[in-house]
Amino acid sequence: MAISDSDPRVFFAAERTLLAWLRTGLTIIAIGFMVARFGLFVRLMSLQVQPHQLDTLSLSAGLGIAFVIVGSLAIFLAAIQHSRFIATLTPHDLPPTYSKKIAIILSLLVAALGIVLAGYLLFTSN
Repeated sequence: MAISDSDPRVFFAAERTLLAWLRTGLTIIAIGFMVARFGLFVRLMSLQVQPHQLDTLSLSAGLGIAFVIVGSLAIFLAAIQHSRFIATLTPHDLPPTYSKKIAIILSLLVAALGIVLAGYLLFTSN
């Protein structure tokens, strides 16, 4: 089977790669949220916690926030890499009616929401 000059499979492979990074970043963000909130749950359920100990940022909250930031950064970098790769494709490799910006905008929006979530976790961790 010969591959013609117009091969949209290259573009769609790049789209699948971006979506895989988006899923990976969302998974890292979800793990970070769970880690941050589970530490708060354990501290609240423990009978040995003194009231002044709830005011400090716990290790699990810090680690969870770090996971959320890393996940957001992974999504952001994947969107940048995808946009740079798509810019190198010829018009023949792109489907004629498909918007190449939607996936990038969605990824950047998800990355921004991840940073907002990290800020929320930081300010509500005590």
